This record gives sequence, C-alpha cells and structure tokens, in this order.
Amino acid sequence: MTSATPRAVVFGCAGPELQPDEAAFFRATNPLGFILFARNCDNPEQIRKLTTDLRAAVDRPAAPVLMDHEGGRVQRLPPPQWRKIPPAAFFGRLALNEASLALEAVNLNARLMALELASLGVDVNCVPCLDVHDPTGHQVIGDRAFSADPNLVASLGRAQADGLRDGGILPVIKHMPGHGRTQVDSHLEMPVVSASRHELVERDFRPFAALADLPMGMTAHLLFPALDPDFPATMSKIVIDEVIRGEIGFDGLLFTDDLSMQALGGNLGQRAANALAAGCDVALHCNGNRVEMQAVADACPALSAPAQDRWQRALAWRRAPQPVRYDELLDRLNDLLKFL
Repeated sequence: MTSATPRAVVFGCAGPELQPDEAAFFRATNPLGFILFARNCDNPEQIRKLTTDLRAAVDRPAAPVLMDHEGGRVQRLPPPQWRKIPPAAFFGRLALNEASLALEAVNLNARLMALELASLGVDVNCVPCLDVHDPTGHQVIGDRAFSADPNLVASLGRAQADGLRDGGILPVIKHMPGHGRTQVDSHLEMPVVSASRHELVERDFRPFAALADLPMGMTAHLLFPALDPDFPATMSKIVIDEVIRGEIGFDGLLFTDDLSMQALGGNLGQRAANALAAGCDVALHCNGNRVEMQAVADACPALSAPAQDRWQRALAWRRAPQPVRYDELLDRLNDLLKFL
C-alpha cells in the first residue's frame, strides 16, 4: 500500500486529545478517516484541535471525520453547550399535520447540523437514518426513524440530506437494507429479521431505493434469512451485490456499521476481512481500542479502485457551504416549530 492510497478503514480514537502513540499508529496504518463520539467531545476548541491533529497524523487535509449527529438519543454534542436536537420521529409526527412545513423544518435542522459540525472540522454526518419504524421493533432504532411510512421516510430523509449538502457536509444513509424490524439490539446480539423478501421490498428497501443516488451509505448487522440465511448483511455478498447494489441500486461508498458491535462473531480482523470480501468498501471500527484497531488494520488493504472512485464521487457531490448565519437559521426553525 502506498502512502497516497488510504487504507479501507475508518477508526475512532480513545479520548478528547490525540495521544502521540495514537498519532503514530494512524500515521503507520493510514486509515481513510476517523469517527468521533461523545468521549471525544468536550468543547469546540478542543474538538477543532482534535480534528486538525487527526488529519495531520495521516498527512491528508481531506481525510473525512465522521460523527453520528442525529439528534434525540444519538447526539454526540450534548446540551447545554450545544443545542438540544429533536429525534427524527419528531419531524415525522409534524409531517402528519403539515408535510411541506415539516420538510422545511427537517431541512433547516440539517443546515444547522451542518454549521455545527463544519465549525468543528467534522465533514461527514451519519444521517439520514432511513430505517422504517416498526412499533413492535426494538427501541435501538425507535424514534431514530422518521416514520412507519416508507414514503415519508424517503421524503424527510431527502430534505435532511439536502440541508447537509447546502452546509458542505456529506450524508451517510443507514442502515441498509433496513434496521427497523429488529427485535434485539445489534450492539449486543445478532438480530434475525423474519420478514419475507416481498415484505422487505415493499417497505424496508423503499427509502434506500429512493435515495440511492446519495454518495455514501452504511450496512446493518442483521441476518435476513429470506435474503441470505447464513451471513448478516454486512458480511453477505448476496445482500450487498443483489440487494444493496442491485435491487436498491446504491453505488456509493459503502461503510460497515461499527465492527466492534457484538452482533458479529469472530475476531475483529475476521470481521473486517469478511465485510470487505462481501463487498463493503470501508470497515468502520469505533471504540478506539488499540489492540482491536491493529487487528482491523492488518485485515484491511488499501481502498480498492472502485472504492477510490466512489470516494472521489462523494467529494465531487459535496457543495461549498452556502453563506448563512447560524442564529438566523435557528430563529427560522424555532418560528416554524411554533407554528407547527
């Protein structure tokens, strides 16, 4: 692997400051980019220094820095230092009364998210969550989903992605091919989704197909016996080739969900190797554990030629941020929410 070609992996780091040994590890392994969590976020100045240091470690100013800045239960920038962001389901409920205004609210909220992230050096937000809500499903998704209506999920997801794009932030659609039906938490064990292929096509796949033109996506650690009885989506060549790339039509850069989640079996190196062999472009490892990261790095080669092309297309898709004031956007959103 040449120094010019990053490795097919995104790593987390351990804390709010990049330690010298971590920087040396990232310099040696050359990951495509990084992902931040609450443990990495104390204050704006600190986060800006961390994102700068992470990019300096791999000597690539364009190395992506990701965050799950969804709102609700999944908000890495906590109040009161940052604003409290409603969960996706909040906007789905608004849309039941006034769809056009709800779409505007989602878009404004996403533009605010983009400003919040860009000011810290974060340039990728792992939203929209296009999972279709299932009231009988586990709350690991729950109000992170916009709605139980796949068409509404698609339209709100599009509005959110457009808002991020206007702020210069890349979105990641997740969790393909659909996480809403899960009955257990995939952070802890492997969910098995018993729905038929027809049921999945009619509901779960539809938002992803509607937004298949977006530049980046993420898989789900779920077993779909109707699609592949042997391997979860992240490690299933059948699901990735026939469903995600085929039926859904997604040809963007495909990340795994976090490989350290307990839904997956085998050691971390095996998980990474199996996911890439199945057709994922980039392995995602989030917890900052050095031993695990080394095993994942050893299993991940340089980005493949198709993955490099997808990454370049993602960069070309992103727009220069539109000039706008944060307080003006926030006032507009608050006024709209009062009306709704």
